[in-house]
Amino acid sequence: MLNGILLVDKPENMSSAKLVSKIKHLARVKKAGHAGTLDPFATGLMICCLNKATKLSGFFLNSSKTYEGTLCLGIETDTQDSTGTIISRYDKTEFDLEAIKKVFAEFTGSIKQMPPVYSALKHQGIPLYKLARKGKPVQKPEREIFISNLDITAVNLPEIKFCVSCSSGTYIRTLAADIGKKLGSGAHLKQLRRTGSGRFIVKNAVSLEKIAEMADSGNIKNHIVSMSDALSYLPYFQADKFLTEKIMYGRTIFHKDIKPCVEDLSDNHLRVVDKNNRLLAVLSHKKNSDSYNYCCVFINNMDNIQNN
Repeated sequence: MLNGILLVDKPENMSSAKLVSKIKHLARVKKAGHAGTLDPFATGLMICCLNKATKLSGFFLNSSKTYEGTLCLGIETDTQDSTGTIISRYDKTEFDLEAIKKVFAEFTGSIKQMPPVYSALKHQGIPLYKLARKGKPVQKPEREIFISNLDITAVNLPEIKFCVSCSSGTYIRTLAADIGKKLGSGAHLKQLRRTGSGRFIVKNAVSLEKIAEMADSGNIKNHIVSMSDALSYLPYFQADKFLTEKIMYGRTIFHKDIKPCVEDLSDNHLRVVDKNNRLLAVLSHKKNSDSYNYCCVFINNMDNIQNN
């Protein structure tokens, strides 16, 4: 069974849900999920979790992201991107480079952003975009995001190409629209490509066509990132038979069971692996206690105990 992370380069004009469905079929897995959506018109990196690895999606959802985008001045749309209906046009789209740079600089650091009404956020269990399409848009309150880098890469007015590094939950089409408003010309996002998510980069992702080829040749397993390697940024501990048995039966794990004890886990998680670096569990430090909480466990039979 394939258990791990598959890095996929999402094509244009495909929803995240449709991509996951195709991956599930091509890779012939029972379960598949993603760790962060991309709008249908966007391309680039998507982290797909296969089978047991779907339990790990939460560890990647809040990772920082990097994108390459193109905004187009002079036109605003209801969706803030090129797929929407035009709601405003502006005659002025010519600006000198210094003026553009000055506005871009205002959108770095910690800023407030209003989530778009056309988004996958939910209101009373219903995605906002569905409500908006029915003529019943719901505006969620603004929230704080963080833009660590925002660089202009090319200017060919009315288009401006840029790259951005940002916190999870940032809407790049809203960023483009807000930049346009600040310039006084309006704008929408014409193109978007996700180039990174956490420690993963699109350079290591594969296309759907390549996945189909790998599945047919039986080589797809060679492109799967193991669950343990996917969490390589977390401290780890190699379990002996005693600890493995504790995990198997869900018994309380104390600091003394982790030898030597990993320092300062108050704000972090710990991955427990076997001698072959297979992920057995992810633990978190229990506040004001000398024990750990179970986040997820990957032992299903006694064979794992016998192998430790």
